[in-house]
Amino acid sequence: MAWRDSRKNRSRLLFFISSIVLGIAALVAIAAFGKNLKQEIDNQAASLIGADLEISSGKPLTVSAHKLIDSLINLSQSHAEEHQFASMANFIKNGGTRLVQIRALTGAYPFYGALETSPAAAAFTFLDDQKILVDKTLLLQFNAAVGDTVKLGDLNFQIAGSLINTPGKTVISGSVAPTIFMPLSLLEKTGLSQKGSRINYKYYFRFLDNYPVDKLVEHLDDQFEQLSLRTETIASTKENTGRSFTDLTDFLGLVGFIALMLGCLGVSSSIHVYVKEKLPSVAILRCIGARSHQTFLIYLAQIIGISTIGALSGVILGAIVQQVLPWILKDFLPVNVRSDISWSAIVQGILIGLSMSLLFSLIPLLSVRKVSPLYTLRIQSNDRLSISKGDALKNLVYLCIIIFITIFSRFQLNSWYQSIAFVMGISMAFVVLYGTAVLLMKALRQYTPLSWPYVWRQGLANLYRPNNQTVMLIVAIGLGTALIASLFFIQGILLNRVTLSSSKNQPNMVLFDIQSSQKDEVAALIKRSKLPVLQKTPIVTMQLTAINNYTLEDVRKDSTLGFSTRAFGGEIRATYKSTLDPSEKITDGQWIEKSMVGDTAKISLDQSYAKRLKVKVGDRLQFNVQGVVIPTIIGSLREVDWNRMQTNFRVLFPLGVIDNAPQFHVIMTRVPNDRVSADIQQLLVKRFPNISIIDLDLILSVLDSILDKIGFVIKFIGAFSILTGIVVLIAAIMISKYQRIQENVLLRTLGASRRQLFTITGCEYLLLGLLASITGIILASIASFLLAFFIFEASFKPSISVILLLLFGVSGLTLFIGLFNSRSALNQPPLVVLRKEV
Repeated sequence: MAWRDSRKNRSRLLFFISSIVLGIAALVAIAAFGKNLKQEIDNQAASLIGADLEISSGKPLTVSAHKLIDSLINLSQSHAEEHQFASMANFIKNGGTRLVQIRALTGAYPFYGALETSPAAAAFTFLDDQKILVDKTLLLQFNAAVGDTVKLGDLNFQIAGSLINTPGKTVISGSVAPTIFMPLSLLEKTGLSQKGSRINYKYYFRFLDNYPVDKLVEHLDDQFEQLSLRTETIASTKENTGRSFTDLTDFLGLVGFIALMLGCLGVSSSIHVYVKEKLPSVAILRCIGARSHQTFLIYLAQIIGISTIGALSGVILGAIVQQVLPWILKDFLPVNVRSDISWSAIVQGILIGLSMSLLFSLIPLLSVRKVSPLYTLRIQSNDRLSISKGDALKNLVYLCIIIFITIFSRFQLNSWYQSIAFVMGISMAFVVLYGTAVLLMKALRQYTPLSWPYVWRQGLANLYRPNNQTVMLIVAIGLGTALIASLFFIQGILLNRVTLSSSKNQPNMVLFDIQSSQKDEVAALIKRSKLPVLQKTPIVTMQLTAINNYTLEDVRKDSTLGFSTRAFGGEIRATYKSTLDPSEKITDGQWIEKSMVGDTAKISLDQSYAKRLKVKVGDRLQFNVQGVVIPTIIGSLREVDWNRMQTNFRVLFPLGVIDNAPQFHVIMTRVPNDRVSADIQQLLVKRFPNISIIDLDLILSVLDSILDKIGFVIKFIGAFSILTGIVVLIAAIMISKYQRIQENVLLRTLGASRRQLFTITGCEYLLLGLLASITGIILASIASFLLAFFIFEASFKPSISVILLLLFGVSGLTLFIGLFNSRSALNQPPLVVLRKEV
């Protein structure tokens, strides 16, 4: 019966279900990509780390640490050592300078994978002579080639080869500071390794096959922590890298799921119209003895069949999109990802698509149970179905939808708190868009001025006519617009935090790794170049060793102390001064400018850092300043404006405590243009080769490029929501096509011209597009403001150009699609409908 009844409506039913195809495609493509990525990370984890075990430290090894490393060398089959740090490279041929990542290496690293170079032999020969490997992007930037000379510190090196690929490196990771490999044996001669230099010391080990490396690391864990040594194994690399990219695919999966929800809304609205048109048929079936559940099952069978076709179509499209995703995300991936078909992703997509489609379809479909046989006698006088408001089954369906969405988001986000927040945020957006649509219809019904031209009034009246789909279209188009607008706004927030450097009063060049003996001479050189010295700051590295006399070992033994073990890890960079900067404000306690001899130093902490440590004014902290233990008391807490382009610190000492500790200095200046920037960099690098320079304008352009790439990825997935809204719009027009033909025929019979019908339809869709886009932009602005205030701690100023682009773009697209797909309804002659009525 369901098959026979659908014969005249199969094409329309396909339009009903077309709305979910894109959402299912997005879910399948992202799930399959995520599974393939995880598999490749598992397969290539050894190549990502390049060794069985990596040990790293942010400071030179102590005698005890050296003994531990030596013992591991004796256990291992082979080993390598690397010193990694940022420095300046000077290309002799054209005088160009650039901040680079120096990797001074000895040994046959990597033990797994390979340094991909051109020529290939350069990966092995550069260690034997005064040669280097240079990232291919650097060679292109400075028009350099193999055989050219590059100066690093006090030594000139010959370029042995172009570095094409490094294990674990992505295109994005090398954007700010491209990599240069050099022999570790020549590092001391360059003069780049000096007291206070910020160097990351790494040691790589390869063990015999099947050696229990993870058990070894677990056994030595206490020693590693006491010596401030960080470890990485193949297993931990696999876990950490996999977790990072799982977060990415889960986020993209949520964006695809939103597209599916929009599509399901379109399905629900379309089924609502379809059911109303089927009321006479349902009433006739009831008259000839069919029971209410039988008529319900007839149409449920149709929905299940057509939903299955839609789900399969979405799976096929998802398999096609999956082939493109690795290419789109290639700049962010540390491994090459294949595009194998994932059957688990296909099954997941079909099940989620069918479940969501059926749940949303049940909302209007359950109304079939309420059709009375008497409806056959009331068709002419009653075109509305009398439905009980207290339908328990409908309430159960609503509850099932909420539970389904919550559970799905829980699997994506791995946190009930985040899942509930996601569901509440989506629900709030739906409520706002739904309320906007309802208020629009009420306002148009009551307040449309009678003095307006008839075609305008008729076009606006179409938005609240019977069987209208105003609510569904505003929700679908508005939510899609909100997603895209949010992406633009967030990208703007992130860029705005860096573009502060373009302010006339803000520095745009940072010089660091300046030795104490060099600071005055560097400052004098800057002034002779007629540039301002905007800030000159000493930096002392230290480690937190005790909180209120509780050490890391005490905190480990007694978890009730309330302190985190993470508080004791990592290196702290602090400074000392007598006066606070304008970006700092005391919020609690009192700032002491100078500490007297014999007194315990009273330091100032950033209030957010103090909150993480769970300490307050009056508490005691103990620091290890490069071998010297310094007890302190928290004298004050500060609110720090981290958005200011200047050096800011979590820990601030008064004068008279760490003034003579080993330290390096940072100087900030401002250059007016690229030419002056290049000139001052060349002068500084030639005179002080150990100094590193950050050109913030270059960083800004790199960040802009990175955010563009990230934005493109998210917009690619977010476009599924916009496209779903477009499909919902087209489906809504096609579903109500015959009804529109009837309305237009009546208007044509009364003397309306095609131009007037065109204007009426245009008014309807233009207002729909305008209202949906405005509401979506407002939602995006609210969400972006909350993110800026609570997450990024930055100001939010929406871009007028983005708002206008979205407003006119979405409105224009809605108008075009509405008019284009309504052509047949506008051009139908009256006799077509009159003959059918007869």
